[in-house]
Amino acid sequence: MLSPQYQDNINTLLNKIQEAEAIVVGGAAGMSEAIGHSFYNTDENFLKHFGIYEEKYGIKNLFEGFYYRFSTSEERWAFLATEIKFLHEAEAGRPYLDLLQLLQGKNYYVVTTNQDAQFSKTFAEDKVSPIQGDMRYFQCGSRCHDHVYFNKEQVEKMYANIVGTRIPTELIPVCPKCGQEMEPWVRSYVFLEGSSYRNELTKYNEYLINNKDKKVLFLELGVGTMTPMFIKEPFWNMTYSFPDAYYITINPNDAVVPQELSDKGLAIKEDIALVLQDVLKEKEKRDLDI
Repeated sequence: MLSPQYQDNINTLLNKIQEAEAIVVGGAAGMSEAIGHSFYNTDENFLKHFGIYEEKYGIKNLFEGFYYRFSTSEERWAFLATEIKFLHEAEAGRPYLDLLQLLQGKNYYVVTTNQDAQFSKTFAEDKVSPIQGDMRYFQCGSRCHDHVYFNKEQVEKMYANIVGTRIPTELIPVCPKCGQEMEPWVRSYVFLEGSSYRNELTKYNEYLINNKDKKVLFLELGVGTMTPMFIKEPFWNMTYSFPDAYYITINPNDAVVPQELSDKGLAIKEDIALVLQDVLKEKEKRDLDI
């Protein structure tokens, strides 16, 4: 039996989705957490795939591993190849599939800071902007040219040749133009903000411009406080500025609505996966009653 407050939140969320003429979804780390792809915790999934790195280096999670100062490139790329291979092979998680069903037939767009490609695997490419990059691509580490490279085949070869926690030196990915080591195309001090990055921002901005005068729902999923400038704060500002906008944030820890949006927002401090399941159940129930 759902509590009255929780049921009210489910009803409001579904009503806002159904009433909206445009829906802007902002997805961040909490969506990955909802399917067990934690970047910040030492969970069962991490120990299964990266236990050897925890034992040898004391690395506790994927975030630490990505920024860990390995002694050699061979060790670093063994870790990265393991991580990226896992992301390539991971199927779309249930929260993403539930969200896809909820948005079926609606005019929507997704902007995400996640780099695990879950949104890109679930939704059409023209409806998603991964504005912090995508681990499935490499770029030149010195940014000598404006191109990113799909890395699945290269990663599989590295992974297949890992011995202990190292890959062979000759498999370290290097730029075909300048010979510099490649880097995952994700937000870092060398992140390539070239044509691929600008294209993602252009797609997103064009959607916002074309829909700003409609009844817009800004739906924020799993956005924390580490990088609020990419999704959370723009969503607040646009909800405040757009004439007929509403803001809903779902996050068990960081769901908050500013006082200025008290009449135009709702914070649901619950597990994202559970909320999406319950909203989908409510939608199916209403569809049967029609």
